[in-house]
Parts: sequence; structure tokens; C-alpha cells
Amino acid sequence: MPNEEATEKSIAVAPAPKKKIIKTITLTVSIIVVFAAVSGAGVYFYLQNVQLKKAAQDTAQSQVAAAVAKVSKLILLPQGETPTLASVSDPSALKNQPFFDKAQKDDQVLIYSTAKEAILYRPSSNMIINVAPINISAPTNTNAPAAPIKKNK
Repeated sequence: MPNEEATEKSIAVAPAPKKKIIKTITLTVSIIVVFAAVSGAGVYFYLQNVQLKKAAQDTAQSQVAAAVAKVSKLILLPQGETPTLASVSDPSALKNQPFFDKAQKDDQVLIYSTAKEAILYRPSSNMIINVAPINISAPTNTNAPAAPIKKNK
């Protein structure tokens, strides 16, 4: 039998220097700290974004509610429907539409799609300027194939 000591090879592992271990630990801790900071900033900005969206939605809803409250004192409004509120920003662009003939900048339009009614309201003078029925229809398909033309012989 061969000598067992001769067949076994001993591998000596040199201990890592303390400076290398300290550098590795420092690098690992630094990476963890940077990751935590970036993650924290991401969560912070995400929560800020959610809060801003909620505030914008609340503001829009309060504007609609305020307009409805003012207009409802001047005219009987459709019940059971929340209108869409739009503001006139450029009356000259709307002059070709008869409903907006007397519109001024910052006038408000309450659009009741179910009741099919639009109300033009001027907040500066607390007046209803115009009321009109609206026709909201589904868009037609303009790309529909045309019927074939038959020639008479």
C-alpha cells in the first residue's frame, strides 16, 4: 500500500489580510446604504405622486361641485348625473359654433351627457349665457369598405 501521507496533498490557504477584509466589508456596507437610499427616495417620490394625483382629483371634483352649486341657483339642472366641466380658454377658436357666440374667456361649460344638455355659465357675472341640447353619438367608421359597384350591361 502506498503511503497515505504521500497521496494526500495538503493545501494551505493563506489567510486574507485584514485590510482586504475591511475593504470588502466597507464596499458591501456602502452598496447596501446606497441601495437603501435609492429605494427610500423611490418610495418617497411614489407616495408624493400618489398624493398629488389625489389632490388634483379632489380639486377637480370640488370645482365641479362649486359650479353645480352656483348654476343650480339659476336653473333647474338634470338630476342623478355629475356633469363634465370645461372652461373656455380661447373664445375666438369657438366663434364658428353658435353655442359659443357670446362666450368669453374663463366661461364654464357644464356638459350633461346622459341628459344631453350643455350649459354655458359665466362665473364673473353669475349668469347663464346659453343652454343647448347636445348630440353625442358614437364615431362612425370612415374606413368601412364601400359596396361594390355593379355595371349594367
